[in-house]
Amino acid sequence: MKVYFSDRHVGHDPSFFLVRGERQPSAEQPARADVLLDAVRRAGLVVEGPGDFGIGPIAAIHTPEYLEFLQTANHEWRKLPGASTEVIPNIHPGRRPATYPAGIVGRAGWHQADTACPIGENTWDAAYHGAQVALTAADAVLGGAGEAYALCRPPGHHAFSDMAGGFCFLNNTAIAAQHLRGRHERVAILDVDVHHGNGTQGVFYRRADVLTISIHANPDHYYPYFWGHAQERGEGPGEGFNLNLPLALGSEDVHWHAAAQRAFERIAAFGPTALVVALGLDASESDPLQGLRVTTEGFTTMARRIGALGLPTVLVQEGGYLGPALGENLGAFITGFEAGRLGG
Repeated sequence: MKVYFSDRHVGHDPSFFLVRGERQPSAEQPARADVLLDAVRRAGLVVEGPGDFGIGPIAAIHTPEYLEFLQTANHEWRKLPGASTEVIPNIHPGRRPATYPAGIVGRAGWHQADTACPIGENTWDAAYHGAQVALTAADAVLGGAGEAYALCRPPGHHAFSDMAGGFCFLNNTAIAAQHLRGRHERVAILDVDVHHGNGTQGVFYRRADVLTISIHANPDHYYPYFWGHAQERGEGPGEGFNLNLPLALGSEDVHWHAAAQRAFERIAAFGPTALVVALGLDASESDPLQGLRVTTEGFTTMARRIGALGLPTVLVQEGGYLGPALGENLGAFITGFEAGRLGG
């Protein structure tokens, strides 16, 4: 399996995270990438740096004004009297349509869904190179590799075309899928992160060429709250090409795999020629966010079943935080995927 990673992620080290009104350290720390990188190397895989495909493939997913905002927001914000070191929104448009604001405070509210995506001085650089990691993995698959793992940080699946949220700025999963569309008429995305991939859903919601499936904790009581419900099926040309499989909080392996069976049946019916897996490891029973209770063996089994699909596959790292089994779970997923490829 080819593996790609950029150490430029370390420039993004968010200090602000709000939980039930209390400020806490962010769970999205640079150290989580170190744990994942060590797990990859212990699995015997060679890690390569990414290429640079420029802004074009990113702009195929994200709007020009949003990309301009990400690149300039921290600089403009720091000019405000008494401003914090990170861009943190404190006001949002309640409903759209609304007028796009000229000032940085208003634009922060427009482009940041919540306070979990503070923009620091080097956030854009980290996010840009994370997207290049995803693009490099997708390009490897286009070049004939059966599979590739993009160890992206920061994660991306909560980022809409014009809005950051939930630790995410650029939607690496969507960017990889769109890049695959250059040669594949039909691409499927399977998101196994504990949180619904709301940004990914939003990007492709009116499209029939990319099937989006997400298995996640029930958003009635879990982030992202407003998206991820079973009745969300797509709109217009995309109706029927989005499948959400929410699970009760605390669901275990058996429920996760039952949902996966429905996902695999839908993928088979769609008939894609390439697959992107939004690989969140935060469904783990040991993850600090505690949404589901998937075991390490559960990750092995899921990966084996995905590998057995036999599709050219890009694995894009999403969530998975500093719990005791984080590295072990990634190693289990890699081992299981490779076993599935071999028919094990």
